[in-house]
Amino acid sequence: MQTDTVTLDDVDQRLVHALQIDGRAPLRLIGEALGVSENTAARRYRRLRSAGILRVVGTLNGARLGYNAWTIRLQCTPDVAPAIASALAARHDTSYVYLLSGGTEISCSVQTPTADESEALLLHKLPGTSRITSVSAHLLLGNYALPNNWAGPARLTPEQTALLTPPPTDDSDISLGPADRPLFDLLAQDGRASHTELAAATGWSESTVRRRLTALRQAGVLIFLVDIPPAVLGFGTEARLWMSVRPSRLTAAASAMAHHPEVSLVAQTTGPTNLLAAVNCRSSLDLARYLTERIASLDAIHTMETAPVIRTVKRAGALLPIDRAAHSRRNE
Repeated sequence: MQTDTVTLDDVDQRLVHALQIDGRAPLRLIGEALGVSENTAARRYRRLRSAGILRVVGTLNGARLGYNAWTIRLQCTPDVAPAIASALAARHDTSYVYLLSGGTEISCSVQTPTADESEALLLHKLPGTSRITSVSAHLLLGNYALPNNWAGPARLTPEQTALLTPPPTDDSDISLGPADRPLFDLLAQDGRASHTELAAATGWSESTVRRRLTALRQAGVLIFLVDIPPAVLGFGTEARLWMSVRPSRLTAAASAMAHHPEVSLVAQTTGPTNLLAAVNCRSSLDLARYLTERIASLDAIHTMETAPVIRTVKRAGALLPIDRAAHSRRNE
C-alpha cells in the first residue's frame, strides 16, 4: 500500500495524537480515550503501520545522559547527495536526515556521548568524497520545542490527553550497558514491541523487561516518538530555518516561536547563526505567509536562511552508542 493513497479520518488522526502522548499506551486505554473499541483502535493502528505511514519509535534521550546534540549541514553536488544522506541515515547515532535546497544540502541530527566522539564523527566518520564541498556542525545549546511535542497532530481534548499522559519523569539515576543494546535495537524498529518480543531479543524474562522499561522511562532516558510524515497530517511543506538573533532577545524569540503551531523544533545553536527551527506548513504559500508575517514580527531576528525539505531520508529512530561502556544519567 502506498502512503499517498491512505487518507486519515478523524479517528486515525486522534489515534496519532494518542500515540504522540504515549507511544506505548495500551490499545484498550487508547480506545477508551478515543471513544472506540479496543479492536477498532488496534485495527486502525495496524492499518496505518502496515501502510508505512505510522511507526512508534523507542529511542534514548541523550540529554538525560549528558550527551552532546548536534545538527550537521553538508553541502555537496546533487549526484552524490542521496547516497551520502543514505549513509548518514544508516548510522545508529543519527536522526532527522533530510535533503534540502534542491538536493545540494543535507541536514541531520547527531547525538554523541563525549566531545572526542563528536570530533571523530565530524573529522573521520562522515562519508569521504571530494563532492562534499563544505561541512558545518552546530552544537545544540538548548531546546525550546521538540518534535515529540509538536502541535500538528493535536486532536484530543484536555480530558482525553490527561487520560493518556504517562507519569512524569524524575531524577532517578540509571546506568546503561551492553545488555541494553538489544532492547533499544528492537524498540528503534518497533516502539510497541510486546514484552514477549523484547524478552526474546534480550534474553531476559518478561518481568525483567517490564521493570527495565519502567525504570528507563521513569528516568527519562527512554522516550517514545511517533514517526509520521507531516504531509499525511496535511502539512505538505517543510523547511529548516537558520536565524541570527540579537543575543539579549534570543530567549524571548525562541520562546515565542516555540508556541507557533507550525514549529516542531526550536533550538539555540553555536555557529554563524544562533537559532534553528523546523517548520511545517500546509503549502508553500502558507510557508511564505509564516515567514513574512509570523517571523517578520520578531524584530530581534536580524537574518534568516530558509532551506525547504525536498526529501526525508530518516526521521526518528536514533540509537546512541551504549555498547562500549556504561553511562549514568549524571555522566558519572
